[in-house]
Amino acid sequence: MIRVALPFGIGTPEEKRANYRSALRQAGIEPVESAANLAGMCGLLLAGGTDVDPALYGAAREAQTDQPDRLRDSLEAALLDEALNRDLPVLGICRGLQFLNVHLGGTLSQHIGGHKCPKQREVHPVTIAPASLLRAILETQEYVVNSRHHQGADRVGKGLMVTATAPDGVIEALELPGKRFVLAVQWHPEARTDGPDARLFDAFREACRVG
Repeated sequence: MIRVALPFGIGTPEEKRANYRSALRQAGIEPVESAANLAGMCGLLLAGGTDVDPALYGAAREAQTDQPDRLRDSLEAALLDEALNRDLPVLGICRGLQFLNVHLGGTLSQHIGGHKCPKQREVHPVTIAPASLLRAILETQEYVVNSRHHQGADRVGKGLMVTATAPDGVIEALELPGKRFVLAVQWHPEARTDGPDARLFDAFREACRVG
């Protein structure tokens, strides 16, 4: 059985948790939400949620930024360290991209306009870099995504490569070359697994099967 850690904040609504569970199970992956470490896990999914604590990247909290969930930040930091040290696959989604970036020394823009459209299935296109993991998975250079975030990656963390951007320059995907599978996207593929976004979870599953 392919089991992956899927940590959430205490306040994450059940309907949002259910979308991630469904997307993973559709791909043949069993999520484990209570994992304190990655023993017995094949990978790690860093899901969406409340904003990353700005203190982690040396910034003061701005008015639009959520109150920090330090328990979640601490747990995800430990799990991400373990995953990277063991070269286990990591898939980041929305906050997951932001947390990966911050954990590797990057920073965030705490508020950006025009990207929080929670009711829309398609919001804007992204341009995907050639020779990237994301390009290989989605098999296209231009891709239209949904968008539910008000923060984004600013300074890019150590070793990370930007592999997709929105027309306004907002970073939409990050990868960590040299690792088996470390891919993070700013949109929410778990909400659109009836289309090509399902390929992200299938690719995650295949990476989890290796080793």
